[in-house]
Amino acid sequence: MSINLNNELATKPHYPILDGLRGVAAIIVVTFHLTEPLGTGHLDILVNHGYLAVDFFFLLSGFVMGYAYDDRWNKMSVGSFFKRRIVRLQPMVILGMTLGAIGFYYTDSAIWPLIHTIPLWKMLFVLLIGYTILPVPLSLDIRGWQEMHPMNSVGWSLFFEYIANILYALWIRKFSKTALGILVVIAAIALAQLAITNGDVSGGWTLNIEQVRIGLTRTLYPFLLVYYFRVSRNPPELKMPFYGAAF
Repeated sequence: MSINLNNELATKPHYPILDGLRGVAAIIVVTFHLTEPLGTGHLDILVNHGYLAVDFFFLLSGFVMGYAYDDRWNKMSVGSFFKRRIVRLQPMVILGMTLGAIGFYYTDSAIWPLIHTIPLWKMLFVLLIGYTILPVPLSLDIRGWQEMHPMNSVGWSLFFEYIANILYALWIRKFSKTALGILVVIAAIALAQLAITNGDVSGGWTLNIEQVRIGLTRTLYPFLLVYYFRVSRNPPELKMPFYGAAF
């Protein structure tokens, strides 16, 4: 079955513009994190809304779900779907956690207040949990930043992408267009409420009720929005020039 699925994927048009936009978004996220310590507050960071590029990744994920998988469930099992997604996502999870652990162990920095008090066994334990992309409780926060993935802080976004993928395979793909549209509206209202009450939509990387709510809210609206347009009409032509879309 996997061979047939691969052949079927190969016959679908590829959108190079999405690869380019994914690269632009990745550069924005990296720039945001590199310049974040240089700012005195939220508004004077070089790209102070650069974190929204993560939400763009969620949007792309929704497109991938609708475009690459939605018309193939008569030939693909849930297990096959999860296998494909694990092969696609998990290598980057493991690589990111490994590089983060190496950086943590060898870095002498005042911005990581707990770095000199963490025994090696505890760091390795957190690393092994990180390889599964499961979040760690605050009791295992070895960097002192209240992160669910201390070895690779940006791992929270992949955690929520996994959740979106699970919801899609087990639940969302079975929705009618009407039901899916209603879900999109609910997700949009939740995201608007978050932005209005918090002043932005930043957050999602701590394992507590409030931060998990933020992470789910940030993930579901862009994921559902693109998926809804995918099942409501033919795939878009995407003729917009790359530079126009990037800027």
